[in-house]
Amino acid sequence: MKSLAIPAARVLAVIVVLYVAMGLLLRFTSLINQFIYFPESTIYQDPGDFGLEFEDVYLTTSDGVRIHGWFVPGSGGTTLLWFHGNGGNISHRADNIAGLNRRLGVSVLIIDYRGYGLSGGSPNEEGTYLDAEAAVAHALSRPDVDPERVVLFGRSLGCAVAAEMALRHDVYAVVLESPFTSISAMAGRAYPFLPGLGLLVGNMYDTLDKASRIDAPVMVLHGDGDDIVPFEMGREVFEAAREPKRFYAIRGAGHNDTYAAGGAPYLDALGSFLAEPHSTQ
Repeated sequence: MKSLAIPAARVLAVIVVLYVAMGLLLRFTSLINQFIYFPESTIYQDPGDFGLEFEDVYLTTSDGVRIHGWFVPGSGGTTLLWFHGNGGNISHRADNIAGLNRRLGVSVLIIDYRGYGLSGGSPNEEGTYLDAEAAVAHALSRPDVDPERVVLFGRSLGCAVAAEMALRHDVYAVVLESPFTSISAMAGRAYPFLPGLGLLVGNMYDTLDKASRIDAPVMVLHGDGDDIVPFEMGREVFEAAREPKRFYAIRGAGHNDTYAAGGAPYLDALGSFLAEPHSTQ
């Protein structure tokens, strides 16, 4: 009878190969994250600088990361649960928050993902979803938030985060501003000379797929001059979404100046959508 024992040298070789493969995978993941996330730690302004009352909010995620955000009370009954893009931190959205709060009367709960602003940890896709889950739980626990009027508001990368939360929670509505279809599609656009990069990245932040499965009403807004995320991607996300839905083209807007370039017509379009009698089933 032949022995089934595996030579020790072969076992050692397999272990070494596995360790090398794991090390390469970790390095690749770290490299990919460096191309996705551009956090800044300094909070250089807050809603108070724009004359708004606000509350510093500190939350602990299910995996033990402490994240920071703001709650800005509004005069109406709707609360925007805001998930920002991949750069800067919440302080870069303070003026935008002020405009929405004053014109539309919405309350705003905005968080910094792990690794951004005053939040601990380092960013990754699953981590951003855990951060968002903590924010949803906090919003629904607040006595000054109507759970029937919570709107998930995402910008750019935050659109995928908002869409993921919409698949997990019943909400009043979902607003996706300047959405990309997926990181894979964006990688192919940004690095056309690396044709295999999209396959390596996989289906990270697949907004297109998530949007197609959202049951809540969806509004997609996109600047027609966006030179970072193509306007056509916003249209693709809109086309994938279920009814009821609305699309608004922000004339003359790029990627980071949507609210400034859009002005009053942009705010009025958003306000009209939020005022519709959406149902939270």
